[in-house]
Amino acid sequence: MSSELWPQGWHPQARRIDSPNFGPRPPGAIVDLALIHSISLPPGIYGGDEIERLFTNRLDWSAHPYFEQILGAEVSAHFVIRRDGELLQFVSTHDRAWHAGQSCWQGRENCNDYSIGIELEGLEDQPFEAAQYQALAALLQQARTTCHITHMAGHEHVAPGRKRDPGKAFDWALLQSLLGWDRTCFPGTITLA
Repeated sequence: MSSELWPQGWHPQARRIDSPNFGPRPPGAIVDLALIHSISLPPGIYGGDEIERLFTNRLDWSAHPYFEQILGAEVSAHFVIRRDGELLQFVSTHDRAWHAGQSCWQGRENCNDYSIGIELEGLEDQPFEAAQYQALAALLQQARTTCHITHMAGHEHVAPGRKRDPGKAFDWALLQSLLGWDRTCFPGTITLA
């Protein structure tokens, strides 16, 4: 991976919040997939620090009834893009963040091994903000160089039936338009421009 843009796998413009929820990538892993997720904690509530607390194992499980459903989860993503476009980074792209779980993309199991996980603050059935698409497009353009990203998919595409994010409200055609990447870089099940 190129270290010029992201020294040691850390994006210089992202707010760094170190997560303990990561591990080494398998030897020789080629990081070529950007895996897009959506998250809000509690669901539908934006702007708090609960996502940061979850990804750093500091969430107060008793603070909201929903948290009982995810009690004890030890998860992380490489990046989170807030509603206003702010970029947070929790794990170096050189490492394996714990974001995909049981997953498969184009016949390859364990997507965590060869992907970067990008969470957008939002819900599957609510529109994402223009600032988030702009920040995501900028991040992916750099990731194409630094991590050799050649494809992207949603969590719903790598774990169908188990996950449904980023969901029907995510505008893949807009993202393609912002990036200018070929249709083959995107999940084949979506409608693009």
